[in-house]
Amino acid sequence: MFNLNAVSKVFCILGIAGTVPMALAQSMTVPVSLEPSNWQEVRLGDQIKPNEFEFLQIDDQAALRVESNASMSMMASTIEVDLSQTPVLCWRWRVSRVLQTADMTTKAGDDYAARLYLNLSVDPLSQTFGERLQLRLARAIWGDQLPDAAINYVWDNRQPVGSVMANAYTDRVKMVVMDSGPQGVGQWQAHGRDVARDIETLFSGTAHPVQIALAADTDNTGEAVLTEFADLRFVPDFDDCG
Repeated sequence: MFNLNAVSKVFCILGIAGTVPMALAQSMTVPVSLEPSNWQEVRLGDQIKPNEFEFLQIDDQAALRVESNASMSMMASTIEVDLSQTPVLCWRWRVSRVLQTADMTTKAGDDYAARLYLNLSVDPLSQTFGERLQLRLARAIWGDQLPDAAINYVWDNRQPVGSVMANAYTDRVKMVVMDSGPQGVGQWQAHGRDVARDIETLFSGTAHPVQIALAADTDNTGEAVLTEFADLRFVPDFDDCG
């Protein structure tokens, strides 16, 4: 039996009204604007308490602050990017603490101090019959905007940095651990990830990103965390993240 809130949480449902697609920059940097008008909150139902979000300036730079307290919801934005030109996603995040009781290997522990979703569209010809059937069934329940697949970049509490595994709910969502444990808590952590390579490795070369969503996730563990995101952009090379 499908669980609506669980599927929404691991994929982040598309169909965001009022968001502004990200335009390709003339330079080789494609920014993901943190202007509030480009984002819309995605909630998971009346039974799950939503996070609190604030768009603000931190050190003269646009940022998104997420306060999560036994809660879960996401800020999402549609994107348009040519990964053949700008395959590397750069971002910075900062968390106030790690979640003590989370466990990404279990459904009950599927919580993270920081969670960046990259939702994907996948060519149907590259999907197996079983995958197409599963998606058709899910979309019959939740609508045509349910994405084909997703990669989640997370700050975990126990799995080593670099760990890659299927989400506890579905293998159509892959979890990639970027930070782990308390090291670096309270300080900005800068990251770059070759998402074109991740997509090729974890799904197929025919998949492409269509949405980014940002969240802190504490509804299962009942814990609390303050998380901030800034400086999101696609660039040609890791050196351009500096």
